[in-house]
Amino acid sequence: DERVFRRWHLLGEVHVLRWLPPQSADEPLPHYAARLATAVPLAQDCWVVGVSFGGPLALEIAQLRPRARAVLVSSLAGPHELPFSLRLARATGLHRLVPPSLLQRLPRLVGWAFGVTTRSEHALLRQIVLDTDPVFARWAIRQLLCWQGVAGPGPAARLHGTRDRLLPAPVVGIDCRIAGAGHFMVVSHAAQISGFLNQLAATH
Repeated sequence: DERVFRRWHLLGEVHVLRWLPPQSADEPLPHYAARLATAVPLAQDCWVVGVSFGGPLALEIAQLRPRARAVLVSSLAGPHELPFSLRLARATGLHRLVPPSLLQRLPRLVGWAFGVTTRSEHALLRQIVLDTDPVFARWAIRQLLCWQGVAGPGPAARLHGTRDRLLPAPVVGIDCRIAGAGHFMVVSHAAQISGFLNQLAATH
């Protein structure tokens, strides 16, 4: 949620699009993105930055807002980039059998998967996991695994950590590779991300 952006220092006007409750367990990702997009004016020049699951949503929003450009942080540009473990979960339906609340009981495993290294990062991640609505989490996991991708332009820029265990970086297409960063680099490497985004906005 928005707590992961607290260490970012971005120039210019910044708005956080907060999660909405899914309208149903089967609400498609493009439909959900259209509801999020109502917060983005049609004529507004802007960057839509999506982190992790927010990446597909940023791409979907950019399809609906012609003056918006998507930037992905630790995320996917399409379903072809899902790692083998997640493709296997999709094919077998395993994701339906594992309750999202299980993550709340396995903080060490979650910390390892996200690549957190400091006590403050562990504490923040643990609190976010505890606060996550399991209904939303189950919906989000299903939609990520079933996402068909977008037909229009892809992301304007991509940032990814070299040690991301959840969503490993693809071989090509990454504009900013952050050495040693895991999936939680949105927090752990906030200064580097902020610097890249500020430079991107200044030069485009």
